[in-house]
Amino acid sequence: MTDTPPRAFHSAQWDLADCHAIKAVAAGTADEAQQKRAIEWIILKACRAYEVSFYPDDQGGARDTDFALGRQFVGQQIVKLINASRELLEQSKKRK
Repeated sequence: MTDTPPRAFHSAQWDLADCHAIKAVAAGTADEAQQKRAIEWIILKACRAYEVSFYPDDQGGARDTDFALGRQFVGQQIVKLINASRELLEQSKKRK
């Protein structure tokens, strides 16, 4: 028997250390470990960037799928910037 996955609109799971890390990043006081933890929480839990975004009809269907895709898009944009080369960023800057 498998657990039913959370609906796309359910809040991301977090623990106290995640909360402190996000708060420290927002305040500009996060140490290296908190910065890494905050980004990891955003990408993996809040955005669910690497999870399957399809929800069958009995689990929310098209609306949950669309919601999940929106969450993933945000995470993918963050990952894209993290992994972008300096050259790519400079090219993008020149196009604007």
